[in-house]
Amino acid sequence: MQGFIYPNEYELYWGLLIVVYPYVTGLVAGAFILASLERVFNVKEVQPTYRLALLTALAFLLVAPLPLLAHLGHPFRSYEIFLTPNRQSAMAMFGFVYAWYLMVVLLLEIWFDYRKDLVLWYRSETGWRRWVHYALTLGATDLSEKSLKFDDKMGRWITIIGIPSAFLLHGYVGFIFGSVKANPWWSSVLMPVVFLFSAIVSGIALVLIIYMIASMLRWKPVDMRCADKLAVFLFYAMVVDVSLEMLDFIHRLYESEESIGILTQLIQSRLFISLVVLQLVLGALIPLTLLGLTSPALSKEPIFKVPDELRRLIYLGSAILVQIGIFSIRWNVVMGGQLFSKSLRGLTVYRVELFGLEGLFMTMALLALPFVILWVLVKVLPPWTEDEAHLPQPGAGTDERPSATLP
Repeated sequence: MQGFIYPNEYELYWGLLIVVYPYVTGLVAGAFILASLERVFNVKEVQPTYRLALLTALAFLLVAPLPLLAHLGHPFRSYEIFLTPNRQSAMAMFGFVYAWYLMVVLLLEIWFDYRKDLVLWYRSETGWRRWVHYALTLGATDLSEKSLKFDDKMGRWITIIGIPSAFLLHGYVGFIFGSVKANPWWSSVLMPVVFLFSAIVSGIALVLIIYMIASMLRWKPVDMRCADKLAVFLFYAMVVDVSLEMLDFIHRLYESEESIGILTQLIQSRLFISLVVLQLVLGALIPLTLLGLTSPALSKEPIFKVPDELRRLIYLGSAILVQIGIFSIRWNVVMGGQLFSKSLRGLTVYRVELFGLEGLFMTMALLALPFVILWVLVKVLPPWTEDEAHLPQPGAGTDERPSATLP
């Protein structure tokens, strides 16, 4: 402890689980926005990661509420926010934002995009996979031209609706923190915007990591046009994100309100490693420098011409550093806002535990769970474009018709 701390501020009420919550929701929003680039904005270079981005968003979205549920004293009562909604509660209304994005946007887009392949897999496979894929078709096995055009049209419109929904999903998380006026570390109108752009950065970096590692594990070559384009989007998103964060910081310095003294002590002592070293240097400046110097898609003549193998390693390393930086941002927001007293005259400390619901092991388990779910999703719904080339075409064979249904 340092300085004057009120008696009710010795113990911090939010720990690692609340840090994981905005971090995971940011990955969801960023991955979906990346998927929309191919579907809505016709960026063909990122097409190899389109379905992978959708499945990644779904896997992390399923885990997103678990940190909050684990943090609650009575997690089994969480359903009551839907039965007795309170419009004055920001957290309660977020349940409806989450349900809208999961049930209406993400699941519907994946279903419309995969429906044709699900029917073809059902017709060509045997065993349990056949019936799993048929169950996922929901009985809609019509593959006529009119039906397929309807799928494509609906999928496109759902993606268009999903873009502002993704903004709302994570921007609302930033709104929850930014609306706490009594806390000068959180109370900023830029908080939702900063959260949103950092989410885009983290989602693009995550899909880039998964795509490159999955390609190596499957012994498939990495599409460098796709990797270069992802690196370009990651670079520009980081430029905007870092600019907004610096704008927020400069604005606080210019105002120099009564809280500037304690916030300066907070940054210099409690958050120096996580904010300056991890977030700013490792998570922002180094990746920006590496991507800016080596990516050929940023300019016709990059500053350093490096072979594809080295460029892949640079992209992968930069994306990993970005993830460290984004997690540090969430840590600095959630924990930083609790480390100084409301008296603005004292600082406290937070020590990470290993065990328990708020411990390090639980946090690592929650961060690993989406990858397990993603592995299962990839097994059931392969996202790889080369697998689609081997699918039987509608009408092929003697017993298959474009509008075939179950006998």
